[in-house]
Amino acid sequence: MPIIIAVVVTLIVVMPVTYFVTVSKLKNDANSKIGNADVKAREIIDDALKTAETKKKEALLEVKEESIKTKNELEKETKERRAELQRYEKRVLSKEESLDKRSAAIEQRETAFTAKETAMKQREAEVEELSQKRVQELERISGLTSEQAKDYLLKTVEEDVKHDTAKMVKELETRAKEEADKKAKEYVVTAIQRCAADHVAETTISVVQLPSDEMKGRIIGREGRNIRTLETLTGVELIIDDTPEAVVLSGFDPIRREVARIALERLIVDGRIHPARIEEMVEKAQKEVETMMREEGEAAALEVGVHGIHPELIRLLGRMKFRTSYGQNALKHSIEVAQLSGLLAGEIGLDVRIAKRAGLLHDIGKSIDHDVEGSHVQIGVDLCRKYKESPLIINAVEAHHGDVEPQSLIAGVVQAADAISAARPGARRETLETYTNRLKQLEDITNQFKGVEKSFAIQAGREIRVMVVPEQVSDDDMVLLARDISKQIEYELEYPGQIKVNVIRESRVTDYAK
Repeated sequence: MPIIIAVVVTLIVVMPVTYFVTVSKLKNDANSKIGNADVKAREIIDDALKTAETKKKEALLEVKEESIKTKNELEKETKERRAELQRYEKRVLSKEESLDKRSAAIEQRETAFTAKETAMKQREAEVEELSQKRVQELERISGLTSEQAKDYLLKTVEEDVKHDTAKMVKELETRAKEEADKKAKEYVVTAIQRCAADHVAETTISVVQLPSDEMKGRIIGREGRNIRTLETLTGVELIIDDTPEAVVLSGFDPIRREVARIALERLIVDGRIHPARIEEMVEKAQKEVETMMREEGEAAALEVGVHGIHPELIRLLGRMKFRTSYGQNALKHSIEVAQLSGLLAGEIGLDVRIAKRAGLLHDIGKSIDHDVEGSHVQIGVDLCRKYKESPLIINAVEAHHGDVEPQSLIAGVVQAADAISAARPGARRETLETYTNRLKQLEDITNQFKGVEKSFAIQAGREIRVMVVPEQVSDDDMVLLARDISKQIEYELEYPGQIKVNVIRESRVTDYAK
C-alpha cells in the first residue's frame, strides 16, 4: 500500500515535469522548423524575384526589338508610298500637260471649223441662189415647172423601160420557143406537181386483196427479194402497210399497174412466190393486158361503128380503158363523145361516120401521155398524123379544147360532144361548186391588176380573156400584163392542164361628117 501510494505520488510529480519538458522541446523544434521555413521562404522569394526580373528584362528587350522592327517596316513602307505618290504625281502632271496641249489644239480646230462653217454657209447660200436662178431660167426656157419636168422625165423613162422590157420578154419567148424540148420538160414537171391533188391518189393506186396477213410475208420474201423482183419487173411500187389483208400498188402508169395487179393476184392464187415464178407471171400478165387492150379497142370501134382504123390506134384505144380523167374512164368517155358526135352530125346533116371517128380519136393522146412529153392534144395530133388520119380528123383532135380554130363543122361538133360528155352529171368528180369557185378565182385574180376593165373565164376555165382600158395599158404593157397574170395564176391556183391568158386592147375613134 505504501508502495502504491509512493508510485502514485511519484507519477503525480513526474508527469507535470515530463509535460513541461516535452512541451518545451516541442516548442524548440517548432521554432527551429519555423526558422528554417522562413529562410527557405526568403530564398524562394529571392529566386522568384530574380527570375521575374530576368523575364521582365527579356520581355522588355523583345518589346524593344519588335517596336524597332515595326518602326523599320513602317519607315520602309512609308518610303515606298512616298516614291509611288511621287510617280503618280509625275504622271498626273504629264497628263495635265498633254491635256492642256490637246485642249489648245482642239480650241484651234474649233476656231478653224467655225471659220470653215461660216464659209460653207456662205457658199451654200450662193449655190442655193444660183440653183434657184438656174431652175427659174430652165422653167422660163422650157415653159414647164420643175414638177411638170420631173413627171415628163419619169414618164419618158417609164415608157422606155416598158418598151425595153416588152422587147426583152418577146426575145426571151422567141428563145424559149427555139428551146422547145427543154421547155416541154419543165411543163411536164410542173403539170405533175399541179396534178398532185386528192383525185390523183384515187387514180394512181390499185388494191389487191389477200386471203390472210400471212401472205404479206411471202410476198416480201427472204430479205425482200420477192417484192424487189416484182417492183423491178413491173415498175410499180408495192405498199405493204398495216392495212389488213390488202396490198396497195402505186404508180402513174395505169398499164404497168394493171400488169402488176394481175400478176400479183395469180401469184397469190398459185401460192408459189419466188423470183423465177414472179418473172413468169409478169410476162403472162403483160401478154394478157396486151391482148385485153386490143380486144377493148376493137370492141370500142365495133360499138361505135367505125372501121379502118390503124391497128396501133386500136391498141392505143384499148390502153385508154385503164386511164381516168377526174375519175372518168377515158375509153368510155371517147365512146360517149363518138356517139354524141354522130347524133349531132346527123341532126345538122354532116357525115356521121367521120364525126364518130373524130369523136372516138379526140383523146387518143391520153393513152400515152404518161410516156411522152406534151399535152394530150398535141400527142393525139402527132399520132393521127403518124397513122395517116385525114386532115379533117387531125383538126378535130387539135381543136377539141380550143387550142386552134376549128376548120370544119365536124371539129365544132366534136368540141360540143366533148363538153357534153364531161359536163353531164356524175361524169367527173369535180363538183359544180368547185368548178364555179375555180372560175371565180380565176376572174378575181385577173381583175386585181391595174388597167383591167373586165375578164371572162371561158373554155371550161382553160382560157381567160382580159379586156384592158386602152388609155391605161399600151401595146408594150400588154406583153408584161399577160406574163404577170400567168405568173399570178400559177402561184395562187391549182388546175389541170394549162390556162391560156388572152389580153385584148381595143381603141376606137368615132367622128361624124356633117
